[in-house]
Amino acid sequence: MANLRDIKKRITSVTSTRQITRTMEMVSTAKIRRALDRAQKAEPYKRALTDVMLTVAQDAEAAGTSDMLTPHEGVSRGLVIAVASDRGLAGGFNVVVEREAERIGREWREQGAEVSIITCGRKPSEYFRHRPELVMHFEGSSAEPDFEQARMIASYVCDEYAQGRLDEVQIVYHHARNRVDQQLRVERLLPLDAEAVAMAHGPRKNDDEGPRRVSSSFSFVPSAAHVLGKLVPSYILTVIHQSLIDSAAAEQGARRKAMNSATENANTIIATLTRTYNRVRQGSITTELNEIVGGASALEEQQ
Repeated sequence: MANLRDIKKRITSVTSTRQITRTMEMVSTAKIRRALDRAQKAEPYKRALTDVMLTVAQDAEAAGTSDMLTPHEGVSRGLVIAVASDRGLAGGFNVVVEREAERIGREWREQGAEVSIITCGRKPSEYFRHRPELVMHFEGSSAEPDFEQARMIASYVCDEYAQGRLDEVQIVYHHARNRVDQQLRVERLLPLDAEAVAMAHGPRKNDDEGPRRVSSSFSFVPSAAHVLGKLVPSYILTVIHQSLIDSAAAEQGARRKAMNSATENANTIIATLTRTYNRVRQGSITTELNEIVGGASALEEQQ
């Protein structure tokens, strides 16, 4: 059995760890409100653009005018965008995204396709760093997503798909349903179709709500192809940027949950160690009393 000194050192160590986890929980609780507010403010623009995109894409005059709306025959090269965190201590937040990106890549390889990966966040970048399929990586801005980062990814994705060097693009990230719950999402960015557009929910939108066609008759100036050519890159950029913002909010929620669990575990360990300490201390005192009584009895017998 451990001695009192070792148990007391362990209690001190766990207490110090509990202070750290409790502080990190409080910091994440403060940050998640701002992150969710940011996602909420960005949502109306995405929702409106999604509705217009769905309307124009399904218009007869615009049909077949954009390469982005034309599915390629099979998938010979696919791209996965993995959005996670720069930091750990968030439970399985990063690991789940990395495994899902690997699963998608593995399925494409089994079909004989080449796989490319773009990572957002230091953790997924380190995980895929030595893989030849990593074509772009971004670090240092997972908590405060940079619009320029989304623009670079969207530009690469649109150019590669338009030139036929990509056949399918999927993005993997966590959706912040609220301050407590995070949901892994896998969305197909390209090729676009009505189903793919309908999957692009905003972070504060009910999951049973979908985009709607605007019930109006449009006249396209100068042409439907020109309008769609401007809409599609804007839509891709908006979806990517919204995913980065959504993931930032989910990261804080996941870290708050993980730190809350760690704090509770620390409380349990401290309570257990305290009971052990008291039991060992009581046993030590009892042993000392027995030794004193035994010594006194021995002295009496000698007299």
